[in-house]
Amino acid sequence: MTQPFEIHTTSRARLPIKVALTMLGMLGITYAINAMDRIVFPVLLPNINKSFAFSLEQGGFLSTIFTLGIGLSGLPTGFLMDRLTRLKVLVIGVALYSVLTIMSAFSIGFYDMAFYRTLSGVGEGMQQAALFTAVGAYFANNRAVALGSMNFAYGVGSFVGPMLAAYLLFWSGDWRVPLISYGLLGLVIIIATVAAVSPSFTEQAGELVDMVVQDSTENLPPNVLNWNVVICAISAVTLGVAGYGFLGLYPTFLRSELGFSVTEAGLAASLFGAGALFGIPAGYVADRFNQRWIAIFATIVMMVNNYSIFNLARSAAAQGMLALLAGAIGSGFVFINTYALIQRCVRPAQVGRASGVMITCLYLPASLAGYLFALLVNHSGWGNAALLQLCLVPLVAIVAMLFLDTSAVRGTKRTAVVKEIIHEQ
Repeated sequence: MTQPFEIHTTSRARLPIKVALTMLGMLGITYAINAMDRIVFPVLLPNINKSFAFSLEQGGFLSTIFTLGIGLSGLPTGFLMDRLTRLKVLVIGVALYSVLTIMSAFSIGFYDMAFYRTLSGVGEGMQQAALFTAVGAYFANNRAVALGSMNFAYGVGSFVGPMLAAYLLFWSGDWRVPLISYGLLGLVIIIATVAAVSPSFTEQAGELVDMVVQDSTENLPPNVLNWNVVICAISAVTLGVAGYGFLGLYPTFLRSELGFSVTEAGLAASLFGAGALFGIPAGYVADRFNQRWIAIFATIVMMVNNYSIFNLARSAAAQGMLALLAGAIGSGFVFINTYALIQRCVRPAQVGRASGVMITCLYLPASLAGYLFALLVNHSGWGNAALLQLCLVPLVAIVAMLFLDTSAVRGTKRTAVVKEIIHEQ
């Protein structure tokens, strides 16, 4: 009987180090395009709201509804990975969200735009699941560093995306131009991916890789939905509600509440993306220290930072600094640490399914995060809304992590991923 996310993997020869790292970089570029596609909409939101006379609640809903598609992508991704390679699923995902981003530019109203946004999330989720499963399997011994490198790529896209979108909007005066441009860019990158990336990289069998690096599984429960996975899932839910509430309306807060220009707001949003560049050091830390305490400490810092952004900082310089920290902590340490941890709480053959649990629990609640944040803003103002959704909700994750069973987590090696691969070569 086939298993979702884990078939079509065979024992394949390890690639030369330079080739493997080149392909890792190529896949990173595709994920950077994913980030650009995700983050462009919030920058354009005030203009879209004005063009269609949407309310703040409607705009907030549209800003994060794509995460519903990401959360629902687990089923189609599992179906396709039972039948296709990870690389093919990744390409299908990029093609799907690129086309739908272009279609969003030609929306005629709220409902068709919401439909396009949701389906674009399905494509983004398909790409992410295939990508993280492939990278996690190939670099199984230093999984968090490998996933952190993908988050670094995401940070590059998140940094470039808002600024480029803001300048395209400023230059053209039309919010549709950035959407069309990003969609076309995604279609172009598909060709490069098919030409440059080998199945020997993406289809590596996670089980055999883990055997090579002597990753013990004797202490792990046989089921995917074990105690530790549930705790990681709770952490993912809180991150989705808080993180995407922030992402969905942060540029709107800067422009409507603080009076920032579109380029100033775009720069602040880009600095949040730049914070995600800390994915590699975050993964390095997660591969070497107790991941429970990393999660707890990072979440506390995230809560304090969120409060400061919406209640204390007023200048562009202060907002830029705090936005950079928000990206480093939330998208870097909390996300990467949780993603790597949930994969280490299951047996190697179940890594793909654990990734599916992570994606579903992170993104399904996130789909309404923007709408919920907008409701709270209209009811109690930006500062109190941030306190409730962005500061108090993450407390649940902290409490849950206190009950993590550290004896049922796969051990980590204390060697960097590049050093490990060079040694094997």
